[in-house]
Amino acid sequence: MRAAMVLARHAALQLTSLQRGRQPMMRAMKYLHTMIRVRDVDAALAFFKVLGLQEVRRQEVPAGRFTLVFLATAPGEPEVELTHNWDQTEPYSTGRNFGHLAYAVDDIYAACERLQKAGVTINRPPRDGHMAFVRSPDLVSVELLQAGEALPPREPWKSMPNVGEW
Repeated sequence: MRAAMVLARHAALQLTSLQRGRQPMMRAMKYLHTMIRVRDVDAALAFFKVLGLQEVRRQEVPAGRFTLVFLATAPGEPEVELTHNWDQTEPYSTGRNFGHLAYAVDDIYAACERLQKAGVTINRPPRDGHMAFVRSPDLVSVELLQAGEALPPREPWKSMPNVGEW
């Protein structure tokens, strides 16, 4: 009986949406994670830790000779999967088909200062108080965006040049 009521309600919502000329609202998928291949799992973990991500789970697969490490800003949030293939010795190629990861931060200047103190190059400084780019040890671009309104431009950031690619 409950299943029939749920189906009837779903059908009514679909009809209402269709009457308004919109697509029905259905949850057909849920975003899970983005996978990044890394050569040095410790260096990658250090980078993402200073970025503000934490390890939420790990899976070692000796038969396949790889490790999966899942990171998130908090448990239950969207994840970044680091795949470490144990026998990979050459750097992975960087293609233009993948652009970047993006995270909102409470204070873009404080985030960039924290990263810089940890040895991370700020490739695109937050001159505008709104956006910055850094790269992981495996050259994955990470965009940092000021949550809410941009902060007023300030030194040393507003005078810093871009460095390398992002």
